[in-house]
Amino acid sequence: QVQLVESGGGLVQAGGSLRLSCAASRRTFSPYAMGWFRQAPGKEREFVAGMSWSDGVTIYADSVKGRFTISRDNAKNTVYLQMNSLKPEDTAVYSCAARIGGSYYPSRRSYDYDYWGQGTQVTVSS
Repeated sequence: QVQLVESGGGLVQAGGSLRLSCAASRRTFSPYAMGWFRQAPGKEREFVAGMSWSDGVTIYADSVKGRFTISRDNAKNTVYLQMNSLKPEDTAVYSCAARIGGSYYPSRRSYDYDYWGQGTQVTVSS
């Protein structure tokens, strides 16, 4: 079992920045890929960004491309989401997810991921 713990959420004004972290509890952690998803009230969960763990290939949702950056620190078993130029529509609970089977590349589909964190709230005020 792997536990994923997110941190770094909070309240920020539009145009501001936040950096989310997702740390894995297990000392040896080698997922195939990691992803960030978000869910706003009354909406379905949506893909935000993903990264392959071995070679760092990244993919982004069109809505965040150019503003958000996913990165990883393999030694710390941690994945990050740097969020810049935040907009009120970015307000959501952000969750990280780990893919431990199937393809080595990140997926936009939530059901391709095997472990999930509890989520961290990001609120962007206008």
